[in-house]
Amino acid sequence: MTQDVARSPDLAGAAVHPAADYGFFGPDSVAWRVWRYPTSLLLGFMRAVVIEELDPYLVASVADSGQVRQRTPLRYDRTMQYFATVIFGDAESVLKSADVLMKIHARAVGPEPVTGNRFDANDPDSQLWIHLTAWHSILYVYEVFGPGRLSAADEARYWRECAVAAHFQTIDPTNVPTSREGVRAYFESYRPKLVGSEVAQDMMDYLLDLTREILPPAVPTIVRRVVNAIVRRGVIATMPRWMRRVGATPQSRAVDLICTPVIRLAMRSLAGRRATELTTLNALSPRTTPVLAPVLCDVPATNPVVYTPAEARVRFGMPVTPREQYARLVQQRAAGTGDRPYAHHHHDALLEFTESA
Repeated sequence: MTQDVARSPDLAGAAVHPAADYGFFGPDSVAWRVWRYPTSLLLGFMRAVVIEELDPYLVASVADSGQVRQRTPLRYDRTMQYFATVIFGDAESVLKSADVLMKIHARAVGPEPVTGNRFDANDPDSQLWIHLTAWHSILYVYEVFGPGRLSAADEARYWRECAVAAHFQTIDPTNVPTSREGVRAYFESYRPKLVGSEVAQDMMDYLLDLTREILPPAVPTIVRRVVNAIVRRGVIATMPRWMRRVGATPQSRAVDLICTPVIRLAMRSLAGRRATELTTLNALSPRTTPVLAPVLCDVPATNPVVYTPAEARVRFGMPVTPREQYARLVQQRAAGTGDRPYAHHHHDALLEFTESA
């Protein structure tokens, strides 16, 4: 194995290129251990995006764009690529991805029909909700369907790493809770803001069938239906009862009890089988494969260093944070300048992201 290109038998001899560096976490991080486990790819991600729809501002943005329904596989692929880059990518790629996402979200503003206010995809409160829901969901499905609970020390480190990842969004990192108790308190405080609107329930139901939409066309229909049914029920099984009621996603305790061990067995049989993991990853999110393949194949980075956000911004000449960019954007809007909001059911953001990546 060389530092430039490794030939992995798990990829049938295909080249696995090492990352330039270990980004902001690295092989010894708890984030790498949890996020690389097979539960993250579909179950954890699905749980996060389903729950997120209960935020009226977020679901208004999703509904206004229309891209989740119109280009489901590509949106899934791009979102997985972004999260994988933040966790596993090299530092410069993370900074560039965060900058691109900030620019895409800058024009994603518009009216929110439930509250009568306006949604703003870059709003720090909305970004914190998305961020914590993702990190919590990835950890929770790891606990339920994977190896189980982390030690107290490892979980504390996991939440500290969650705060590091917040630097790449408009979030104030000091607002990120860094303990299980703090995360629980955050979600409890956010609960009154959640709304089980018709739009939210419809989108949650659609996203619970995400597997059906993203499996490759070659997968037989019967297999697609069975896998989708199992994954859907597994995700619902991880949702609290009150959330199922609000989201109109009922499911009996008997179904919870039946599907949980089935999925746990499937995940444990998949974990560590590199060829199967990579084949599955490439089928569901091919854009994520180049980011995650070096991690799954244990290919060391060219420069085995882990950066802090501040160090990386100096090293790669990108001193302005997303939070600072957002502050400038708010000032521009107040002055009546800046880019116009996207049109309803636009394609601009998707094209911009595709061309910039």
